[in-house]
This record gives sequence, C-alpha cells and structure tokens, in this order.
Amino acid sequence: MLLGVTVLNFWHPVQHIAYQALIVMACTAFGVFVPDLLWQRVQRRTLVAPAAAGNWPRSFTKLAGLLGAVGFIALLYWLFPEYYRGAGFYGDYWAALRVVLPLWGLLALPYIFWIDRRMQQPRDALWQMGRLVTLQWRGLDGRALGQYLLGWVVKGYFLPLMFTYLCNELNKLLHYDLGLLHGFMGIYDWAYFVLYFIDVALVAMTYLMSLRLTDTHIRSTEPTLLGWVTALICYQPFWSLVGRQYIDYDSGMRWDLWLKDVPWLAMLWGSAILALVVIYVWATVSFGGRFSNLTHRGIITNGPYRYTKHPAYLAKNLSWWLLSMPFMLSGDPAVTLRRCLLLGLLNGVYYLRAKTEERHLGLDPVYAQYAAWIDQHGLLRHLNPMPGLGALARWRPAFQGWMPPLRPLA
Repeated sequence: MLLGVTVLNFWHPVQHIAYQALIVMACTAFGVFVPDLLWQRVQRRTLVAPAAAGNWPRSFTKLAGLLGAVGFIALLYWLFPEYYRGAGFYGDYWAALRVVLPLWGLLALPYIFWIDRRMQQPRDALWQMGRLVTLQWRGLDGRALGQYLLGWVVKGYFLPLMFTYLCNELNKLLHYDLGLLHGFMGIYDWAYFVLYFIDVALVAMTYLMSLRLTDTHIRSTEPTLLGWVTALICYQPFWSLVGRQYIDYDSGMRWDLWLKDVPWLAMLWGSAILALVVIYVWATVSFGGRFSNLTHRGIITNGPYRYTKHPAYLAKNLSWWLLSMPFMLSGDPAVTLRRCLLLGLLNGVYYLRAKTEERHLGLDPVYAQYAAWIDQHGLLRHLNPMPGLGALARWRPAFQGWMPPLRPLA
C-alpha cells in the first residue's frame, strides 16, 4: 500500500484521485491476498477439490441474484437523499464505480461458474437470491435471504464512505508539505495522519473484496437493531447529528498547547497517543482482507487480538481521553464534569458495540472458544485493578433471534 503511494507521489499514470485510490487499493489487495492464496492457501477452507461438473443454469441463477442484490443497493442510492443530494461528497465513489462496474460485469459470470464448481453446498444464499429474482419462490429461505441482503446493505453503506475518506486522505498525503516535519509536533502530526491513512486504505479495500475465493466472504450479518444503531451512529451522516447535538465533549483546545511549557511531558504525552493509534491500526491490519463492521467474515485471534477481544476499541477510546485531556482542567468544575460524562457516554456506545459484536460472533464455536480463552488468559484479566470491571468485560448478553448455522473453519 505504502509502496503504491510512493510510486504515485513521483509518477501519475492517472490524474483523477478516485483512480489513484483504486491503484492504492489494488496494491493493498495484492499484498494481502497473494500471500493468503499462495502461502496460507485460504481457498482450501471454503472450496473443495477436485472440482465438480459445471452447472451453467445454477450459475446463471446466481448471476441473476447478484444483479438483483446490486440493483437493490442502486435503488437505495437512488431513493435516499444522502446519496443523490450528496453527489459532490460521493463524487469520487461514483467515478470509481464507472471503472469497477464494467470490470465486475465482465468477470462476474466466469467467477461464479468457477466458484460454484468448487463449493460443498452450491445452493447458497446467492442462489436463493437468484431464484427470488427469477420468480422461482418455492422453497426459499426468507431468513437466509434477509441475511444476504443485510450483508449487501453493509457494503453499500460503508464502501462509499470509506472510499471517499480514502480519496480525501490520499490527496492530502500526496500533497503533504514535508517541510512541516521538524520538531516533535511536526513528526507527531505526520505520523498520526499516516497511521489513520493506513487504516482507511485497508478498510476501503476490504469492503470491496468480499470474496469466497479469498475466504473473506460474509458468513453472517448482525441481525439486531441495537447492533446496527450502536455501529451506525459512530459514522457519517449520523455522527454529524449525534456527535454535535448529544456527545459534543471536545473543548477545542489541543493537548500540545496545554503542555507547551513542558516539552518533555509533551513528547511523552504525544508518544502515548501515537502508541495507542499504532495498536488501533495494528488491529485493523491483523484482519487482512476480512475487516468489516456488522458482519462475521472469520474469527481473528492473532495480532493484538491474542491479548484482548477488543484492542481497537480500547486503544481508540483511551486515545480520545488523552487527546481531550485539556478539558479536564477547565476552570468551571461543572463544565469539566459534563464533558467527562459526554466522553464517557461515547465510551459506552463503543462498549455496546463490543457486546453486540460478541453476541453475534458468539454463535460461532470458534469465537466462543476464543472468548473463553481470553477470559482466562487475556491481558486485561491480569492488569485490571478493579474486579468489577473485569466482570463487566467478560459479560456477554444472551442472543435472542435466528442466525444461519455457523461451522468452524477447517
């Protein structure tokens, strides 16, 4: 990914930032999936060999299902003002689709046919979606179809958002004034920006590359309203309302101005913030091509997840306290208390996100085993000074609802 950015900094094969972002995403996908396919052989987890005889009627049914799912997302884009009124904000995304959709249309049927021959259970949700589109409704599983469409809603919502962020951040990175890299704060600002760029560049790619071939397909989607609400309010356009009207805790004062008279403490403070951001980005990188909100695309137990179930949420929320610490010394105790409570409320939203994710993933026996191991051996179990907080961290609400059967990976 960073090599691709470096090349683009000196050579511009295309001028449009959307196309440059696609190049960066392609470099990222190459770096993730080539080792996965050639070394880890992830395709063996979901595909069987030798391949069965080809079934063109079933493949065409699946193609119809895929077209129906994409058409459903296109309908939502046409329906909701966020997308047709926000043409300027999402302009780079629409430009990228003009490149991606023709390639996708060209490769879809050969890919579906090739994958279908190697599936243990080829009559999957995509096939059922195809039967729905082609009016073959006998024997359809409505819940499986609902799960399938929810997965597409996740991709349809997060992909344009993350791709737009990627284009904005890539444009900033390609034109970053390296003359600002002097002194600790210059290095801090650059490092903070680059770390979050790595995060958004990887995440944008993962929403696009949800493929059974690479074992990054969606196993299941969050089925509860609470899970969706707690996730979506953390992202635009919902965050503009919730953050501004209900969780506006920021005093507007930078921590470096607060510590400008104590340089050594400012360096220590800034380094602690960067360390937390590194942990957050490390957690994203550990997903490889499997990162996605609101979906189960495989259980991750390596990287920082070997120490705790939610390293990204912990690191991000702790970094917000360090970034916003100046308001802790406000001259008005009431203002200080209010802002602390508001930031605590935001922490509570992420706590609910963590718990709804655990409830969803807990239906997979692999995650249940992993969570039990973390409860006994996790880092927070040994570092937690308050037993009550440990019990709160181990709590996992019981799931009430239907989910498709999940099987451990081979």
